[in-house]
Amino acid sequence: MSDTGLHEGRMVVETAIRAAHEAGAIALDGFRGRDLGLDVKTDMHDVVTRYDRAAEAHIRGVILERFPDSAIVGEEEGETSGAGPLTWYLDPIDGTSNFARGIAMWAVSIGVAVDGEMVAGVIYDPVAGQLFWADDRGAFLAERPVDAADALARCRPLQSSGSTAPSRATVALNFPLARDLVHFPELALEQYAEVTRTFAQVRGLGSTCIALAWIAAGWLDATVSFETNPWDVAAGAFIIRRAGGVYRSYAHGEILPERGDHLGPHYYAAVAGGDFELLHEIMRTQSRRP
Repeated sequence: MSDTGLHEGRMVVETAIRAAHEAGAIALDGFRGRDLGLDVKTDMHDVVTRYDRAAEAHIRGVILERFPDSAIVGEEEGETSGAGPLTWYLDPIDGTSNFARGIAMWAVSIGVAVDGEMVAGVIYDPVAGQLFWADDRGAFLAERPVDAADALARCRPLQSSGSTAPSRATVALNFPLARDLVHFPELALEQYAEVTRTFAQVRGLGSTCIALAWIAAGWLDATVSFETNPWDVAAGAFIIRRAGGVYRSYAHGEILPERGDHLGPHYYAAVAGGDFELLHEIMRTQSRRP
């Protein structure tokens, strides 16, 4: 990479960290408050607050101030085109249902691609004060950073290592949700029961990006989910891979090519060496849904 390209790459991750940190502060200001402005989007399982919207608007402003020709794909404001090579995937509050109920399991997620290839990812959990980030240098965790410069300077490398035997592994199982029971419901419930019998611990977190970040850190061993969006997984998938873990996207029963698989609808993630056949079987069967 040229010096110019390296400098621009550093600017990208610095911008993403700044935007996530500041958006997290906006959301944290409303957390467990009474005036959330709660609305239902598609159904009762899919909600939004005024803090989701305010946080995304702030992130977009930070990005466009530094990279005005960017394309942006956000959960709340949708997709805006840009003439430049950068595409930013934004989830201002991943885990809004948790956020709205006062459950401290939500985070800001920002992933960045250059010409379709992921180059940076940032996940910020403002309640825990944990900022996960990755670029070409690797994957890192900054504890309670005061700003973007602090997150870059005062961080430690992440290594996605954990238990690879099901009898010792902890799974964050975002399945089956209501949307999953529309397809192969009896099979889904049988598969869930088998996971509880097979794995040491099964947890439901309610935040995709936190589950992915924790796999990158080695705090969880595996996770699966279906019918996700690029803003849910772009940052987390990249951070896991830079930490040495496994991320695979499925569609129609098959694993998708790695390049661009943050656009895929269903995913499996695990720590390094985590090749859990039961979870892969769930991915193969459940990803065949129409």
